[in-house]
Amino acid sequence: MTSKADFNAEEWGTVVEGAPYAGMRVIGAERGGTLRESLALGRVYQEARGAHVDSELLDELVKSPPSIDPDRVREAGGNIAAVASERLREAIGILEAKATPEEIDAYKRFVMTVAQAVAGAHKEGGFLGIGGKQVSDAENRALDEISTALGSPPAA
Repeated sequence: MTSKADFNAEEWGTVVEGAPYAGMRVIGAERGGTLRESLALGRVYQEARGAHVDSELLDELVKSPPSIDPDRVREAGGNIAAVASERLREAIGILEAKATPEEIDAYKRFVMTVAQAVAGAHKEGGFLGIGGKQVSDAENRALDEISTALGSPPAA
C-alpha cells in the first residue's frame, strides 16, 4: 500500500490539491451558490474522514486540509479551469509512478465525488429556488474537463 511517506513534499502537495482544484473548477463554472458549493466540498471531506476506506493513501489524503495555491491561479490569469486540469494531470502522473491501480482508481473516484457534490449543491437558474437545473450546462462542461484530466475512468 502506498502512503504519504512514499511522496516528497511537493508531490504530496500536488496530489492533495487535486480534489480542491476540481471543486473550485466547478464552483467557478457558474455564478451563484458559491457558499453552498464550498460547504459541499468540505462535507465530502468530512464524510470521507468518517468512513472507513481500504486505502491508506486516501485516508491520509482526506486528513490533509483541502487548499489551493491562490498565487498559482493568479499567475494563470485567474483561469481556474487551466490550473485545475494541469494540477489533476500532474497528480495522476505522480500517482501512476507510485500508487497501485486500485489506489489511483480510488483517487479518481474521490475527486469526481467532490466535483459532483459541488455541482449538485446549488440549483442554477430559476427564480427563488423554483425551476432551474440541479447541474448547469457550464458545470457539466467542468465535470467533463475534470474527467478528461483524470484520464480513463476507474474500474467499476
